[in-house]
Amino acid sequence: MKPAVDIAHLSRYTGGDEALNAEVLQLFDTQISEMVGRLHAILDAQDAKSWKEITHTLKGAARGIGAFEFGDAAAAAEPIDPVRDRGNASLAIRTLSTSSAEVQSFIHSYLKR
Repeated sequence: MKPAVDIAHLSRYTGGDEALNAEVLQLFDTQISEMVGRLHAILDAQDAKSWKEITHTLKGAARGIGAFEFGDAAAAAEPIDPVRDRGNASLAIRTLSTSSAEVQSFIHSYLKR
């Protein structure tokens, strides 16, 4: 099983600097908690524009740090219209929540090293 974050990918951007890796991962950890949490409210508010903005941001940020599976889940969620397709939007949130938990578990383990 591949790790939830490809540290080698991240290290190409950070020059392998362990402290910078940790800082970037901490920022991402906070970002995904807030953004995935907001998706429920966005779904309830039927705010398609915010849905696209958040899923797009999550996709780019995840791929940037090497959380490719999470990035793929965000990419799959991005084109969903939460107004017209509430069922698939709810499923996408569950998928993102599960994937984000895996990424966050990896990050927390990495930070404790």
